[in-house]
Amino acid sequence: MDKKHLFVTVGTTNFNRLITTLTSETVLNTLTKLGYKSIQFQTGTADFTKVSNESIEIMYENFFEEFVEQIRKSDLVISHAGAGSCLEVLQCEKPLIVVINEDLMDNHQIELAEHLSKQGHLYYCTCETLEETLLKDLKSLKPYPKIDENTFGNYLNGIMRLQKPPAQMN
Repeated sequence: MDKKHLFVTVGTTNFNRLITTLTSETVLNTLTKLGYKSIQFQTGTADFTKVSNESIEIMYENFFEEFVEQIRKSDLVISHAGAGSCLEVLQCEKPLIVVINEDLMDNHQIELAEHLSKQGHLYYCTCETLEETLLKDLKSLKPYPKIDENTFGNYLNGIMRLQKPPAQMN
């Protein structure tokens, strides 16, 4: 079995519950059974107790300058539901599980997670259902469409009729 690497990001928010859930004995056992050998946490401002484990190397860092590099070297990313984090992971073509922070008031982030899940690009869950979500088939997730950097410019040109007019005859 391959040595898999998991990257977990909570963004800039305080999402202690996600970190605590992922470092619980039952979830760490599930991750071990799935072949994960290391977990890199991006902890933000979280206030939690660091945990170590014999089977999985667990690393903690508040923030990363090289955030995209952390995504690229992972086999799976587990993230809060922030739009920036979700889109970065999907653009790097990595499997993504989004965990909804139910402690946030008026949590509009769930709408993005639901939409991207319905399109088949990610799985989303709560801390309570994370362990069962880890058992889902990550290979069934659909790649996120590549960004066409000309789309917006072409759209503006079309609505403002900025295409060059045909050459006039003398």
